[in-house]
Amino acid sequence: MKTIAWDVDDVLNDLMLMWFRQRWIIEHDDCKLKYEELTENPPHRLLGISVYEYLQSLDDYRLSPLYQQMKPVKEVMEWFVKYGDRFRHIALTSVPLIAASASAQWVLKYFGSWIRTFHFVPSKREGANIPEYDVDKDAFLRWIQKVDVIVDDSMANIQAAERAGLKSIIIPRPWNKSRTSIVESLVDLENI
Repeated sequence: MKTIAWDVDDVLNDLMLMWFRQRWIIEHDDCKLKYEELTENPPHRLLGISVYEYLQSLDDYRLSPLYQQMKPVKEVMEWFVKYGDRFRHIALTSVPLIAASASAQWVLKYFGSWIRTFHFVPSKREGANIPEYDVDKDAFLRWIQKVDVIVDDSMANIQAAERAGLKSIIIPRPWNKSRTSIVESLVDLENI
């Protein structure tokens, strides 16, 4: 049975979209950007703020009840219901330590029937002084050596996985410029 590593935010859920609509736009009603125009991740430059301010706002959202109330991406949930039992699944996300338990709770709440393990590479945050085992997802994947496919929204993670000989599926988001739909990406996953 093949093992799939799933990114969490912006793959299993719509974190950036929901943060943008439920936090950023509400607090910045003068913002003229649309979600589709967030062509960089992180989008701090486009929003006219520092990366620190962006990450603080995103982390505040992750720790709020709004994060736990977020629904899974509909197409991804439908894929799991139809095909999830054909593969083993792990969550592999990059999230700050302060929000890792919220992320794990969200994953198990919605995908616990299929995703049995939660792994994270801590995102760097000011003031967080924790041991560094893996500098990125690529290092984690090389260490664990049990993953066959990675599903992610980051082109850097996709390219690193491919260099390591793994199959990869990109979930389209404005910042990765993928020209496929989520459904088309998941069809590719079915065929692995």
